Amino acid sequence: MARPPRITVPGYPHHIIQRGNNRQPIFLREQDYQFYMQCFLKAKEETGCRVYSYCLMSNHVHFLVEPSELQGISWLLQSVGRRYVQYFNHCNQRTGTLWEGRFKSSLVGGDAYLMACYRYIELNPVRAGITSHPRDYPWSSYSFHAEGRKDPLLDEDPCYLGLGSTPLERQRSYQLFIGPGTPETELGFIRINIQRGGVTAEPSFIQNLSTRLARKLELGPRGRPRKR
Repeated sequence: MARPPRITVPGYPHHIIQRGNNRQPIFLREQDYQFYMQCFLKAKEETGCRVYSYCLMSNHVHFLVEPSELQGISWLLQSVGRRYVQYFNHCNQRTGTLWEGRFKSSLVGGDAYLMACYRYIELNPVRAGITSHPRDYPWSSYSFHAEGRKDPLLDEDPCYLGLGSTPLERQRSYQLFIGPGTPETELGFIRINIQRGGVTAEPSFIQNLSTRLARKLELGPRGRPRKR
């Protein structure tokens, strides 16, 4: 059965996940993370995408990316892949694919859900038991948002800038927001949309976007329809 086309709309942020083949590691040493970030920065400059949040885990990556063109995200990840896979295979004397099929993506609508995705992405190391606090994990955007660390890969979106009138106010507001963690209902909602390619937003936003695109965007129940 043909896969449904991704829901991609330029000018909106999209939550992206790309995993290693068979859930195998895609980063083995610190220099791997560093080189991947260099590849991503170059690809961002080439494609004109904006990047709002990220987390690099040992066998997968999360990003919040806003494309300026319909194919922007695909071009971005293709550019990263060409450089990084060649590097990784050469360093580890391996051949073949590194990624597990297609990347997953979910369009994110509305400030509340954008912030929820920030929190979901940057708390990945905590949920995985790697660290007890996101500040202690070096391969995410948490320190940029919560502590003012410089990061050439990242852009500030209007929602984040609205957290305060000064950088320090924004950082403190962000720390308070992310501190309690992600509620279970929010966690499940984000996960199901990224796994199934849905829209992470309020129902009214999804309905309006469905009308605009002339396409059904609501996620239906899993499995085949029952026979009458």
